[in-house]
This record gives sequence, structure tokens and C-alpha cells, in this order.
Amino acid sequence: MATYAQAVRMALHYAETHLGLSHVFGQDVGAPLGGVFTATQGLKTAWNTPLDERGIIGAAIGLAMAGKRCVAEIQFCDYIFNTIDLLKLAGNTCWSSNGGWCLPMTVMTPVGSGIRGSIYHSHSFDAMMTHIPGWKIVMPSNPKEAYGLMLACLQDQNPTMYLLPKALIYGKGDEAIPGEPSLDQEGSKQLREMIDKPVDPRLAAQWEPNWPTGLTDYTVPIGQGRIVREGADITVVSYGRTLPLCVKAAHRLAEQGIEAEVIDLRTLWPYDWELIATSILKTHAVLYVNEDTEVTNFGEHLIRRTVDELFYDLLAKPRLLAGEFIPGIGLAHTLEQASVPQLETIEKAISEVVAGKL
Repeated sequence: MATYAQAVRMALHYAETHLGLSHVFGQDVGAPLGGVFTATQGLKTAWNTPLDERGIIGAAIGLAMAGKRCVAEIQFCDYIFNTIDLLKLAGNTCWSSNGGWCLPMTVMTPVGSGIRGSIYHSHSFDAMMTHIPGWKIVMPSNPKEAYGLMLACLQDQNPTMYLLPKALIYGKGDEAIPGEPSLDQEGSKQLREMIDKPVDPRLAAQWEPNWPTGLTDYTVPIGQGRIVREGADITVVSYGRTLPLCVKAAHRLAEQGIEAEVIDLRTLWPYDWELIATSILKTHAVLYVNEDTEVTNFGEHLIRRTVDELFYDLLAKPRLLAGEFIPGIGLAHTLEQASVPQLETIEKAISEVVAGKL
């Protein structure tokens, strides 16, 4: 019963042991903290950088050009925006060199709301990142897929962007990561004792992780979505923080006779259009849900493609439910709740789309 953070940590450990991962770095990524969300505790290859996002991304590009497999963390995606030109450079290097220079680098950064981080720690980055060609972009919604998608990124020759929904980072999964202890409270306690650094500084000073020995090369293919819940009345497509909310809304609406099919996109580029289209052809209605701001949202691209290719198969207008187009998210809990999709707003949107079917 690993948490999202533990899953990332175990994947990085597996990669530095078996996949040639040689550098994991960023602000507070190394000892003693092991990352602001503890996702890099105990890793042999983790080291701390200055507070310099451009330096972090530049170092990753240089290491990747030298053939070194690396993971660079930007502590919060709110501070990645000043590296856009470098991200664009990394994205076009393989293309502009006709395949001569590949960049096997992964950038990892927490995204989105859910921790009352206010205007400096609550931004989303998915739509902005999809505007930069040449990258593969993933956003897992549970610990098992956090593990599998990280390993997929660390075996890809392209630059990969690994977006962590910070609201889920300490949430536990209900599917076992191959090699972790049993999926129960005892297994959860055992895993904490094995790989979580003690809070007591006296114990922490002597601590060494005891990694599970059965970890495997379990990967989730980049570009492959997943049907999380089957249904016949509407297709709901989401990822990251809003995916579990969509599933919960679908279960609640089933009590009212509305059967929603929920798709976890898992990767934003490349994305599984075949899975989405097949589902829409079955349900004839679609709702796209994410928490990035609604203007130039990635869901708008998906709606455009839906209309271009599936217009005559729709029985209701396609709809996007996304974050409000505001400069930031307020510190107050009520302001954060009002700024991005919540369970009630998702449930309402699904009901309205279904009600509008011809």
C-alpha cells in the first residue's frame, strides 16, 4: 500500500540500480531532506543544487547530451516557467539534429492545487507543457502508475516531463506495485519502516533505506490510456488529481441511473486518441476534466479533435470542465475549492451533458 511519493522513490531506486540512472538532482533533493515531498529519500545518486531552475534544466541538458541518464526536479512547477526557452531547446534537439542527439532526461515537478499552496505553489503546467513539441509528458493518478510511468520515462531516449499531482502525493493506492509489501495496514507500516526516513534527527542521522528486494521492471507504456470505469451514457476523460474525483462522481451518479465511462489519459503526449474515440463512439457524449486554467487548456485541443473527427456521432455538445481563468489560487480553503474542479462540480457537469443528449 505504497503512497505516490514512495512509489516514485522506489522507481528511482530501481532505475539507479538497473537502468543506468546516474543523477537525481534539484533543490533539497539530496540529503538530508530527500525532496520537499520525500520522493528522493535514500537515493544514492541524489544531490542538491542551488536555488536556480535554469541551472537545473541546463545541467540536465548537458548531462543528457553526454549520454547520462538523469532526473532533474523543479521543486514546484510554479518556478519552471522561467526555463521555457531551455525546455524548448531540449525538445527540438533530437529533431533539429536529425536524430543525432537524443536527450535521455526526465524533469519531475509537482503540479496543481490541493495543499493550500496559494498563488506560488498551486499552478498547473500540463497545458503549457503540451505547447512544447519534442517532449513526452506523463501525469499519473495513483502510486502503481506513478511507479510504472517513471520507469517508462527512464527508458525513453526523448526528454520526458513527469508531472506529479501534489494533492495525491501522500495518497495510498489500491493496486500493488510488484515487489512492495502486502496491501494492508501491516504492509503499509512495513514499507514505512523500510524506506521512510525517521523524523527523529537522532535516528535519521544513522538511517539507511532497506529497499524491497522484489521490485521489478514494471512499466506503463507512454501513450496508452486506461478505462478506469466502464459506462454507456458518457465518456469522461481526465488525469492527475481530478481522475479519482471523476471516478467517485461516476459511482455516485450510477445510483441515479447514469453510467459514465471514465478514462485515465495517463500521458498527455503522446495521448491515446484511439481509446478516447472508441469510447465516444459508444457513449456519444464526452466531458474533459482537468484543473489547469480553462483558456488554451489541453482539453480544448481534445474538444477540437472530437468535433473534427466525431461530430456526427455526438448526441450532446462536448464539454470541458477546468480551472478558473484567474492569475492564481487563493490561500483560503474556500477560494482554492472554487478555483478548480471538485467532486460536486464534476458530478453536475456529467449530469448536464447527459441531460443534453438528443
